[in-house]
Amino acid sequence: MDLDLATKRIMITGAHGFLGNKLLSELQARGIRKLLTPRRAELDLREQTAVRLYLSAEHPDIIIHLAANVGGIGANLRNPGTYFYDNLIMGTILLEEARQIGLQKFVAIGTICSYPKTTPVPFREGDLWIGYPEESNAPYGLAKKMMLVQAQAYRQQFGFNTIYLMPVNLYGPGDNFNLETSHVIPAIIKKIDQAQRLEESEIILWGDGTPTREFLYVDDAVQGIIKATEKYNDSEPVNLGSGSEISIKALAELIAKEMNFKGKIIFDKSKPNGQQRRSLNCSRAYEKFSFKAQTKLEDGLRRTIDWYLSKVSEQEQS
Repeated sequence: MDLDLATKRIMITGAHGFLGNKLLSELQARGIRKLLTPRRAELDLREQTAVRLYLSAEHPDIIIHLAANVGGIGANLRNPGTYFYDNLIMGTILLEEARQIGLQKFVAIGTICSYPKTTPVPFREGDLWIGYPEESNAPYGLAKKMMLVQAQAYRQQFGFNTIYLMPVNLYGPGDNFNLETSHVIPAIIKKIDQAQRLEESEIILWGDGTPTREFLYVDDAVQGIIKATEKYNDSEPVNLGSGSEISIKALAELIAKEMNFKGKIIFDKSKPNGQQRRSLNCSRAYEKFSFKAQTKLEDGLRRTIDWYLSKVSEQEQS
């Protein structure tokens, strides 16, 4: 039977981040009021005693674990140890303490960075263990992947209901536009905007432009997470994606067109490409809980660009 989320106390970790804000807003719009959304200052998920005390006091029915310490290729290369430890320990502690209080359901949000470097395209969940992840983000990907191992072990031994979802690269209004830690879409948007404001004739992007990526609009990701929380109760991991693959070069050209940027797009081939191809098979999500992405990339990019430019304008006027 589907879970009636309106009757549940739902804890969302990372509720004030990019994806978390959107999920929180959607749940509130559906009239769900029993929501726990601790900030890091209130609850450090790396501290087991703090997590134990919080869960014992608040006793949620469902936890949706979105919190992560993550960045783009550059940030991954600079912080492999931090990203490994923080993400591993957060997932490990939260799952264990949630089991101890008899939580009804744990929704673990993983990452497609967990897939092996040489995964056949499109990525299928059954290929998750055929090799080692792409080196630039392997520590982060493996740390998040351990939640799947722990979840399946806990289901087998304790009957603990944990599901594991793997969203593809997310984007949309509210994304992180800090060039030190942002992912590719907000980074390109910001670089083009900066070039236009400074009247520069080119932007420089990492790699050679040939790698491909799949992107999922953040509102679609929210719908997938909610559907899975309501309907999915199995141990196997599930991809969440759009089913559309695009090269970084084509993506940059598309964003440049949307922003009316006439300058050159130069690729710095001395910088790493990351994984060469990423595209998901999303049939399991449709079969298990009827999820299918609705937003076309062009439409999502337009909304994201408009949001970013409006925020820049607000900052200039303030």
